[in-house]
Amino acid sequence: MNDTAQKEIDWLYSTQFYGIKLGLDNVQRLLSELKLPAAGQKFIHVAGTNGKGSTCAFMHSILKAAGINAGLFTSPHLIQFGERIRDAERMITSDEIAAGVVRLRERVAGWDPHPTFFELTLALALEWFAQRDNPWVVLETGLGGRLDATNAVMPAVSVITPIGWDHMDMLGDTLAKIGAEKAGIIKPGVPVVTMRQEAEVLEVISRVAAERRAPLTIVETAWHEEAGLAGPHQRWNAAMAVAALRAAGFNFDDEVIARGLREVQWPARFQKVGGCIIDGAHNIDAARVLAQTWCEQFPNEKAEVIFGAVAGKDTAAVLRELAPIAASWHFTGFQSPRALTPEALREIWNGLGLEARAVTTHARVVDALGAVKPEGKVLIAGSLYLAGEALALMENKAAAFEKSAQ
Repeated sequence: MNDTAQKEIDWLYSTQFYGIKLGLDNVQRLLSELKLPAAGQKFIHVAGTNGKGSTCAFMHSILKAAGINAGLFTSPHLIQFGERIRDAERMITSDEIAAGVVRLRERVAGWDPHPTFFELTLALALEWFAQRDNPWVVLETGLGGRLDATNAVMPAVSVITPIGWDHMDMLGDTLAKIGAEKAGIIKPGVPVVTMRQEAEVLEVISRVAAERRAPLTIVETAWHEEAGLAGPHQRWNAAMAVAALRAAGFNFDDEVIARGLREVQWPARFQKVGGCIIDGAHNIDAARVLAQTWCEQFPNEKAEVIFGAVAGKDTAAVLRELAPIAASWHFTGFQSPRALTPEALREIWNGLGLEARAVTTHARVVDALGAVKPEGKVLIAGSLYLAGEALALMENKAAAFEKSAQ
């Protein structure tokens, strides 16, 4: 990457200083001035607590198998920012990012309030999708739904994946409140797809859909074959993806669907790299599913767990869910300003009062990787930021790794 491009990308990362601001006024103004989204582009909008990214990846892979060059917008990235903005052919390049950021910087100079990192990233993505003439875009929310920047886009279909406990400080302290925020993506008359949920969540989704006269599909059965991502929960995500594409009007034949589900690529979701499993599970529901998948894939085997987490999560609950599959803990720091210290993680673990495990602490991910036994089963989990850094190290891409707070 040349110095000019790096300067512009660094500026974009610097806007994380503005934090996360839920609300649509700024992003609506920004998109209006940029005349985005492009006329005629259609969107599938996905919200939820867990499974958003996997469901998006399944849909995108099926569209690719059908020969449709759809855009895909997700967050966060694992190794490089460009992973957030891609289509079936490639991801956005550093030069394209830099050129887009130059235009955005000029546009928002002097704005008060200043657009956030996520709002700018969304605008950058929509501009690139317009330049690429992508007929369809699969769009993942950042946080919540109702006030998430992506909710400024009118979709052809809204999708709500399983809802659980996460970001309670911003979304609410009950599942019904969290569900109401996620259901905020439902638009009048626009089909909505979800799956079996906790009763209080499903009641909210059903009520909002009825109020807005949005045809509601509730997926009742998982996909009937193995998909390209491991774990029984991924078969539910696959079924959601298929139902959403059908709600969008697609009628792909079974072979196209099966190929798309089989060929999906979505790193850090029970991904096998060398002798390790990398999974970005970072909340209680994701950790529970991770433990179930581990037991399914490796019955009667326990893991050396390299674990790191960011502040603001229910880390104690995540550790409790993973404890039954953990032979030992390697608590580690990683390159995020939000990362908990290894010592803080050890204190949280000790406070649970569970059966003793061998515990070591490491300042850096590379130290943790060097400490595990090469012949053992290793699990890396607790944060997508940790997962990305570990993946970069294990795939010899450390020089390309771009740390992020969002």
